[in-house]
Amino acid sequence: MNMKLPPLVAKFVQAKNAYDSTAFVACFADQAVVHDEGKEMRGTIAIQKWIEASNKKYQDTLTVTNLVEHNNETVLTALVAGNFEGSPVSLDFHFSIKEDKIDRLSILVAGE
Repeated sequence: MNMKLPPLVAKFVQAKNAYDSTAFVACFADQAVVHDEGKEMRGTIAIQKWIEASNKKYQDTLTVTNLVEHNNETVLTALVAGNFEGSPVSLDFHFSIKEDKIDRLSILVAGE
C-alpha cells in the first residue's frame, strides 16, 4: 500500500528496511524506550544493540499496510517478513513522538 507517512515514520521504515542501524537509531530521542517481544530497551545505545541483533537474527522488512494517528499516538501497521517462524506477520508499531523524535515505541501483534 502506498501512503504518505509522516517524515519521521518514513525515515524509520526506510532505515529498518535498509538494515541501517545508525539511521534507525537517529529516529529516536536519547532517552527513548522500546518494548518488543516482552523486553524493554532504554536509551539509544540499548536500542542500537537491539536493532542490530534483530536485523541479524530476523533479516526482516516492513511493508506498511495502515497508519492511524490519534491521542498523541501514531500506530503504523506493517506486514513484517523475514527469517522467523510464522513469517510474514502483521505488527502494530505504536509510536509516541516528541520534538520530531520517537520517544516511545511498542511493537505488538496487530490488533492486540
